Amino acid sequence: MLMQPTIEKLHSMKLAGMADAIRAQNEDPEIIRLSFEERLALLVDHQWDWLQNKAFVRRLKNARFKTSAAVEDIDYRHPRRLDRGLIRRLSSCDWVRHHQNLIVTGPCGVGKSYIAGALAQKAVREGFTSLYVRAPRLFRDLAVARADGSFGRLLDRIARIDVFLVDDWAMAPLADSERRDFLEICDDRYQTRSTILTSQVPVAQWHDQIGDPTVADSILDRLVHNSHRIELQGASMRKTKTGKHISDQDLSQ
Repeated sequence: MLMQPTIEKLHSMKLAGMADAIRAQNEDPEIIRLSFEERLALLVDHQWDWLQNKAFVRRLKNARFKTSAAVEDIDYRHPRRLDRGLIRRLSSCDWVRHHQNLIVTGPCGVGKSYIAGALAQKAVREGFTSLYVRAPRLFRDLAVARADGSFGRLLDRIARIDVFLVDDWAMAPLADSERRDFLEICDDRYQTRSTILTSQVPVAQWHDQIGDPTVADSILDRLVHNSHRIELQGASMRKTKTGKHISDQDLSQ
């Protein structure tokens, strides 16, 4: 029986995974040992896996991660007080399911962005959506959106993201428009989505960086009190390049 017309119909119905599986079965002489039900189950499983992988690739692309970080590649050898048990628990993504936040702080070069990105990428692998953005870029995008009338659409988009990763948060004092825009984001996401923040500035100093005491209290109440914290210490891992041992994928180059 000629299978090419069937394969073409499967492609036209967007069942490319099943079409690939049929080709593979036709090339396997042992396939005749299987029953019709077993062969059909293999075709359906292949289509299912194909769809899941396609969805993962799309989520990963939309996340716009700065690096290809993975929890399996996190380095525990560097003395930066990284709790392996905490990373293992966070890797389960229960914190995302429960709409909790994650705060990663520490000096420059200790791998904050990599660890945050790795945990966000693990959430994407678990089926959640994510989006990476550096804080300066976020505030520029919000300002542009206010100017061109797309501010509401941008807020709606951010509100729907399961894991919103803001890198380099609170590096400089916030302007009035920035803190009020960020409060709107926090308000939209509170107890419905998860946010990851990385910062060189300790959490105890965030209130001063935000500025307005009332707005600062509101932002921190929505971010900090429902969060897990990774507080890294130690020298920059980049400085060890000359004496070798650097990891977290060479701090993503």
